[in-house]
Amino acid sequence: MCATPVSSSQIPSDPGTTAADCQPANSLIVVRWRGNEAYQTSFDAMREFTAARDANTSDEIWLVEHPPVFTLGQAGKPEHLLVENSGIPLVQIDRGGQITYHGPGQVVAYLLLDLRRRKLMVRELVTLIEDAVIETLAAYNLAGERKAGAPGIYVPQDASGASAAHTGAKVAALGLKIRNGCSYHGVSLNVSMDLNPFLAINPCGYAGLETVDMATLGVAASWRDVAATLAARLEANLAAHAATLLTVAEAAATDPSAEAAAVDPAAHAAPGGQPPQPQAGVAPAA
Repeated sequence: MCATPVSSSQIPSDPGTTAADCQPANSLIVVRWRGNEAYQTSFDAMREFTAARDANTSDEIWLVEHPPVFTLGQAGKPEHLLVENSGIPLVQIDRGGQITYHGPGQVVAYLLLDLRRRKLMVRELVTLIEDAVIETLAAYNLAGERKAGAPGIYVPQDASGASAAHTGAKVAALGLKIRNGCSYHGVSLNVSMDLNPFLAINPCGYAGLETVDMATLGVAASWRDVAATLAARLEANLAAHAATLLTVAEAAATDPSAEAAAVDPAAHAAPGGQPPQPQAGVAPAA
């Protein structure tokens, strides 16, 4: 069954997406190009989509570019907004993490996924998203790396070329909300934008953290090109995860011990020995 859009006018499908593409929701992902859209519109639509979905609803990735806006996470501290009356609206939202900025020239990918159906843990999803960003940057000959305890992607300390002047700077931010085993919110990748608004905040709660975009690192690429590359990498990584589960299931059909060997609950255990659950309310943005 194809997913029911929140509003046909609000969620225009990518010209390459047809009704035939809305196949069984357990594997295929519908990519929707929403274009330039007010943050509040996207936020309301994500929550409405997630509340209305059922077992047959297809998973979706929404690609969006927002007008200037600061967003503050569920437990965010307002003092991380350093400049009052900046002229940029501040929206309190329900993802994890502190404050960040969205604006023109930034690709935002929202992942509306049924994690239970995909047998995908929250930590696995974060890793999958970060991998997709690193792979997207690599497609433009840029390096990116993780930082322990700080979700997102950063310029490596040993970066060369134009990136060498911006080591440690953040190029992509990530934040999720999990409700009833389903995710929304997602990841933002800075392509070519006015970076000055980041100076008005402690990005993701880190005072003095430099924020950078791909243009500053020497890449001239269009918003749509980068968005398409990121969406393709997200789809590929999700498909690879699903294929791994299928392989395990096939092995278990012939050897019941294979599934236990391939899927070790201890590998997904959180501190204290309890595996993290998709129902956990928020995953941090950073």
